[in-house]
Amino acid sequence: MEKRKIIRLLTGVIVLVVFAVLVVYVVFFGAPQESAASELFIVPIGADRAQVIEKLSEGGFIKSSWAFGIALQLHGVSTLQAGGYKISKAMSVWETAGIIGQSPYMKWVTIPEGLRKEEIAELLQKKLGWSDAETQKWVTTYTAEKSDYFEGVYFPDTYLIPVDESPLDVAHRLQAKFEEKFAPYTKDAASQNIKWTTLLKIASIVQREAAGKNDMPLIAGILWNRLLKNMKLEVDATVQYARGDKGKGWWAPLSSVDKQIDSPYNSYKYAGLPPHPIANPGLDAIRAVLHPETTKCLFYLHDNSKMIHCAETYEAHQRNIRTYLK
Repeated sequence: MEKRKIIRLLTGVIVLVVFAVLVVYVVFFGAPQESAASELFIVPIGADRAQVIEKLSEGGFIKSSWAFGIALQLHGVSTLQAGGYKISKAMSVWETAGIIGQSPYMKWVTIPEGLRKEEIAELLQKKLGWSDAETQKWVTTYTAEKSDYFEGVYFPDTYLIPVDESPLDVAHRLQAKFEEKFAPYTKDAASQNIKWTTLLKIASIVQREAAGKNDMPLIAGILWNRLLKNMKLEVDATVQYARGDKGKGWWAPLSSVDKQIDSPYNSYKYAGLPPHPIANPGLDAIRAVLHPETTKCLFYLHDNSKMIHCAETYEAHQRNIRTYLK
């Protein structure tokens, strides 16, 4: 009798073990569906582990959040990267965890307002893994196909870009975003008889000169006043663009020597606007140029607290310099 009990007990244990193995196999390696096409699954910027798992579950990519969490641990994944992944509802939890735990095939790239294209190229290189040669060609060739698209049309925004997208296609992607965002303002510009290229040049200067969007309409109004009087703009940002990066950054403060640079971008030497925009502006700067603040001021400065002070005359401007900068 004892022998029979032991055999029955062992048989039961074996059955349970086999059942458990089958359950584990189904949970971790069994496909939720028999077949399904690959889909783009996006992990938003700032999403935590629990949010990603919840999104996978809601999307039908996994049946067991618990199993997926265990699979991530077995894959040695501690953090999940934001970006785009190609996964399928036909994948097992194990396969899905293996892909989501890797580097995404599409990466988020945020381009701040007011960068010149060299700065954007450096950012793209870091995010997308471009070579130095690809980065240089993006600056010298891919963004110089058309004169009007030399600078200013690489729109500041957050993009989800495939890591294998060619640098030329990335340039076209940023241009297309600019065209989309800029389109609503072309009618307003035309009604004011402002060329879109002129609008973009002034907006780029406003973007670089303003301490924040609240300053932009006043600075735009002052720049328009100087242009209409055929005065030199005498704006530091244009000279910074002409000088470039000499080891202290693209927008490092000017020296007295810098202001002597012989360049059409040097607004201390030459009246009018530079040949191209000096940066890639956002919509606030574009709107400010179209709807500037009405002012009699011809000069402005920012104090150490970034507060703006304007003056109608050079003498008043000198007083502002003595009061706020010395």
